[in-house]
Amino acid sequence: MLYVYATLLTLCNLVFLAAVLFNLPGTWLMVLLAAVVEWWTPEEYFFGWPVLYAAAGLALIGELFEFLFSAAGTRQAGGSKRAAAIAILGGIVGAILGTALPLPIAGTLIGASLGAFAGSLLGDLWAGRPLFHSIGAGRGAAVGRFMGTVAKLAVGAAIVVLLGVAAFL
Repeated sequence: MLYVYATLLTLCNLVFLAAVLFNLPGTWLMVLLAAVVEWWTPEEYFFGWPVLYAAAGLALIGELFEFLFSAAGTRQAGGSKRAAAIAILGGIVGAILGTALPLPIAGTLIGASLGAFAGSLLGDLWAGRPLFHSIGAGRGAAVGRFMGTVAKLAVGAAIVVLLGVAAFL
């Protein structure tokens, strides 16, 4: 029965990894499901709480990567603090709207990047910066958001491997 739980956990974690592209909390769902399985099977000692703490730490790092890369991209391109903050919100709204695009998975990532661009652009224009400077900061936000999502996917893949290996051992 242990291997059935491990297989189901790993398959669900792969689905949760794909959910990261849709701006859903896939890494946290991995940790939550692993905690439920660990709690549900205490007599079998599934993989232990230290593995769960490590997975939760990785999930936190993934969240920080996703949100901070967009702001850092804006700031590195010379954008204002206001533009960096609005780029984060724009990325979230863009990901939600991008999900409606007829491009599976890629639509959400494109929408998040475009939303970060638009948020940074509006934030810099609101701060009184010139248009061309604001466009450069918006481009930095879009690249940062893309890189943040890719980094969170990499962290999510590490969580899948960590929990999968620990479950089967």
